[in-house]
Amino acid sequence: MEYVLITGGTSGIGFELARNFARDGCNVVIVSSSSESLHNAKQKLEDEFKTTVFTYQQDMGKIGAATEIYNWTKESNLRISILVNNAGIGLAGATDKIHLKKDESMMVLNIINLVELCKLYISDMYGQGKGKILNVSSTGAFQPGPYTSTYFASKAFVLSYSRAIRYEAKKKGVQVSVLCPGATKTNFFIREEKETPRGAMAAEEVARFAYKGFMKNKEIIVPGFINRIKNCFPVKLKMIAVAKMKNKLNAKI
Repeated sequence: MEYVLITGGTSGIGFELARNFARDGCNVVIVSSSSESLHNAKQKLEDEFKTTVFTYQQDMGKIGAATEIYNWTKESNLRISILVNNAGIGLAGATDKIHLKKDESMMVLNIINLVELCKLYISDMYGQGKGKILNVSSTGAFQPGPYTSTYFASKAFVLSYSRAIRYEAKKKGVQVSVLCPGATKTNFFIREEKETPRGAMAAEEVARFAYKGFMKNKEIIVPGFINRIKNCFPVKLKMIAVAKMKNKLNAKI
């Protein structure tokens, strides 16, 4: 039996992606650091769809988390045919004001464990001659982000890494896509201790667009017409706009 593994799959875009996969009859494995959230998400998915849902509690902000997840799925005989690296956090503020340990944990979560999960599961997929990976980046990947510098840089890494391994993987029958959502109505901004921007898309809408693009083997998936238009603007202009917006939001806190 094959499974879709989704990190950060208990809320927001991750949970809505899980609903899309479950609706199409896929069995799901969701990973989160909260046992209560895992229990609630599992119950909701199993009540709504006739699917099997496994859960695994793991803090993705610590070194070694990816290996622990991989080993657990192997020991549990869960064959992962689709990997969705959705877990991620953001930090806003001047780089000298963000605590070093918080930045470090974010980099482990957004970059290191994402890469390690890709490397571990893509080897299995190569052996099977098939498989799919969806890495969640951000529209922040397309330009530097003053006052959210490490977060934007981490998402730029995800975009670059995903495009590179897509080129390698297509020769092995494996698909790699990258999702770059803009502002979305999720817990993301609550954790960031910032207001949700006006015009933020609903997580359900983002996930629906992302799922369709992923199933069509799109390389870079950018939900929202406005978000796609913004990518046509010069990088320096976008960077200045980000700096002004983030600085303004920081001033309100």
